[in-house]
Order: sequence, then C-alpha cells, then structure tokens
Amino acid sequence: MVLTIGHVTPLVALVAGILILIMPNLLSYIVAIYLIVVGLIGLNGIYHFIN
Repeated sequence: MVLTIGHVTPLVALVAGILILIMPNLLSYIVAIYLIVVGLIGLNGIYHFIN
C-alpha cells in the first residue's frame, strides 16, 4: 500500500478533531502546526526544497 498526501490528510484531520474535543486548549497549536506544514508542503511544490 502506498501512502500519499491524499491518504494522510483525512487521518490528520480525524486525529486533530478528536484532540480538540478532548483538550480544547490545543486548538490554536493544532491549527498553527497544520498551517505551517501546509505552507511548507506548498513551498516545496514550488521551490523543491526536498526532492
């Protein structure tokens, strides 16, 4: 089985949703980490930091 970003995104969203329900204080951290990761992936698509 090949794991692509299309498979990982729903799993990350599910885990983040569960963590937010358990500990609402984590919301800002989870959103910040998500935005940083999505931004780095987007920049990698343009500038190819990681091959």
